[in-house]
Amino acid sequence: MKFLRNILNKQKEAVEGNEKLKKFWPIFDSLDTFAFTPNHTTKSGSHIRDGIDLKRTMMTVIIALVPCLLFGMWNVGHQFYLAEGTPDVSMMEKFLYGLIEVLPLIVVSYGVGLGVEFIFCIKNGHEIQEGFLVSGMLIPLIMPVDVPLWMVGVATAFAVLIGKEIFGGTGMNVVNIALTARAFLFFAHPTKMSGDKVWIDGHTGATPLGDLATIQKYQAEMSAAADAGNQGLVDQLGTQIAELSEKTPSVMEAFIGTIPGSVGETSALCCLIGAIILLWTGIASWRIMVSFFVGGLSMGLLLNVVGGDTSQFMGLDPITQLMLGGFMFGLVFMATDPVTASQTNSGKWIYGFICGFLAILIRIANPAYPEGVMLAILFGNVMAPMIDHMVISFNIKRRKKRLQIA
Repeated sequence: MKFLRNILNKQKEAVEGNEKLKKFWPIFDSLDTFAFTPNHTTKSGSHIRDGIDLKRTMMTVIIALVPCLLFGMWNVGHQFYLAEGTPDVSMMEKFLYGLIEVLPLIVVSYGVGLGVEFIFCIKNGHEIQEGFLVSGMLIPLIMPVDVPLWMVGVATAFAVLIGKEIFGGTGMNVVNIALTARAFLFFAHPTKMSGDKVWIDGHTGATPLGDLATIQKYQAEMSAAADAGNQGLVDQLGTQIAELSEKTPSVMEAFIGTIPGSVGETSALCCLIGAIILLWTGIASWRIMVSFFVGGLSMGLLLNVVGGDTSQFMGLDPITQLMLGGFMFGLVFMATDPVTASQTNSGKWIYGFICGFLAILIRIANPAYPEGVMLAILFGNVMAPMIDHMVISFNIKRRKKRLQIA
């Protein structure tokens, strides 16, 4: 490491000694502090001594994302060869195919996002922020593998500019950056982010949630056709529902993640591995994770009671419901974002429960958009400051009452 340190020291002298190069100091500083612990201290205010700075925190999250990334690459190849009718190819062939498909998404995400951040740092003369280390990895993982690269670039630029920089940069953003990128693409180019032709590379296919939403739509149409006495249409829809029902994955398939979906969201198992890493290192809040899961489970059970007999989507086993789509990925990596989530301990319970509860509600209530995790967490991000304000106000009133009694 001394060799690398000597190289960086020489570059540091070159940058500091050249007036034209000084404006590019944020670029050098980002490389230096990425490889080594910063050697400067704060000049005013509180001095906190800790072995982990923000970059190391972000790197821990990226390490927690590695299982989802590697499995996602393999699953992209697995789904492709499955659609090709040759599922017996080797695991390495599947992984290499997925690597070739996913790597460009990662390169575009980091290239565009860091490029925008570097421009702002050079223009404003401040140090590069570390937050995009994680956002740059999250964005490809929540995208369909077939999404055009230019869309990923535009969405990333939008998310960094509108979602973060206009609020003051890392630590000041109101909503999750990666989810902002996905929301931008979903509403700007919905046909590329949902439907039957974006999930399996080069082949027509739908996610399990898409199939369930279609079943729910067909069941409503079949009921209307039965009321109108159109038995032919009833039989036709019944056949289509039966075919789609056979494709519904088992709990184990959904848990392992061998199903179509966005790159990194399909495997609940890999998400749980990431959760263990984040909880063990103290990066993420267990309160948010637990309450998010309880909120989703509560809504799943409630829907079973309300409409389980009339809708296969509502009647789906609650555990299977939580294993499908991006619920577990959102629970572990999105809802726990320390910047956009609630900060108070009581607020974390409320925030997590609301996000999980709404995720399943949106998923079921709108057949045109069967994945509600994104909107639920974005809604929770916006509500988080108000939740914390209410918690703090309640605590203040409670203490005032104690003071009056004393």
